[in-house]
Amino acid sequence: MPTKHVIAFKETASPLTSTSTKFGGQPNWVSEPQWPLSEETGNPMRFIGQIALAEVPGFATEAQVAYIFMTDEEDGEHVDGIWDPDSGENAVVLQPGDCDVDFEELAEGPTLFRLVQKEGQSRVSQEFCEFAVSLTPTEDVEYMSEGDRWKLPDVKQKAARGVLEESKIGGTPVFLQGDELPFEEGWQLLLQLDSGTAPFRVNFGDVGIGYAFMNSDGTEAKFLWQCG
Repeated sequence: MPTKHVIAFKETASPLTSTSTKFGGQPNWVSEPQWPLSEETGNPMRFIGQIALAEVPGFATEAQVAYIFMTDEEDGEHVDGIWDPDSGENAVVLQPGDCDVDFEELAEGPTLFRLVQKEGQSRVSQEFCEFAVSLTPTEDVEYMSEGDRWKLPDVKQKAARGVLEESKIGGTPVFLQGDELPFEEGWQLLLQLDSGTAPFRVNFGDVGIGYAFMNSDGTEAKFLWQCG
């Protein structure tokens, strides 16, 4: 059985400076910064988090850290295709490794936030945040295509699908809207991120779920999300 590492988020009191797994804050680069740019606007994407690959056994890759980014709305302007792994509006940067998207050598840029109501203000405002993680390893289900699951008796279909509303590193993807593997031959699930239970705002549509994958040899990675 594959192993998943279920994420528990732990808010930090001060900025983290290591290359350990975290969400929000600013990326701690292994080498020179490679901040991806939106294909439509040319502006820096929003940093979602970094995954320290050596912290989780089983990944086939020479990369040490994967950095996940996505274009977000800018000044209320909608940017299309941010869910699509090939749209140029999200990116996973592996270091060491080759970066195949346009980038700038920025050490700091847009990052995760939550919406808070501050005293004396009528509107909510953004409050930037950063979270370390603790990881709990446990058995995951074997991957089974949606078509094959539909062939099972009703009582077995849910168990074969796995847990949908959880955030985890590694294991088996549990898709919200049907199979959507970004690599035709071979893949490794890097991250499944449930926006509905995350302690920060991330724009995956209506309570959506994000998925990051590496190819089979860990030289390329892609990100996508699905919503209800």
